[in-house]
Amino acid sequence: MSRLREFVSSSIGRKIIMGITGLLMIGFLIAHMSANLLVVTDKEAYNHYSEVLIRNPLIYLAEAALLAFFAAHVVAGILVYRRNRAARPVPYALKSRAFYTSRKSLASATMIFSGLVMLVFVPLHILTFKFGPYYDWAGHEGARDLHKLVIEIFRKPDYVIAYLVALPILGAHAWHGFGSAFESLGVSYRPWLGGFGRALAVVITAGFVVVPIYVYFFLGGAS
Repeated sequence: MSRLREFVSSSIGRKIIMGITGLLMIGFLIAHMSANLLVVTDKEAYNHYSEVLIRNPLIYLAEAALLAFFAAHVVAGILVYRRNRAARPVPYALKSRAFYTSRKSLASATMIFSGLVMLVFVPLHILTFKFGPYYDWAGHEGARDLHKLVIEIFRKPDYVIAYLVALPILGAHAWHGFGSAFESLGVSYRPWLGGFGRALAVVITAGFVVVPIYVYFFLGGAS
């Protein structure tokens, strides 16, 4: 137990926790985004997919694990940020980009900001869809029409605007976080790995934003 405590309290241990939980959540985002695209392509398939998840007895265990990963990632990130700030209590007098000699970017410089945005966005997202209004799926007794809820939510311009602001911030977090996670786990930096992470972040962001845009502009929200 003492070794575990030492590991968790160390800077390296916290970065490893951030790296592992970050990669697990990116994997979840890919699966979640892929399922969300069914909203656009196939209502029946989307509701069927949702119903299979809801009726799976392991769903509560999976949700608890995701919550634990999210909490561990947030706590470790804040602790690492505070330790880094404490190590340099006086900020640089001048910040400038080093261009080709540096891998610093807007995404890397704003990781704490994008992380805090996600800390607000994710619970609100869960409250909106998991605990939102319940609609019966016509022709399927006892099943929820989650597709109808998604359509009703994204016909509202305030929700669409909120998601179109929050989702690119999520993408920016993944943009830097993917490569950084591997470095935290001891993998030396590889340009192709950073490039793959950035491309993956773009795909995830695009996959998520297409749903509110499609619903609002093509299913009656903008009329």
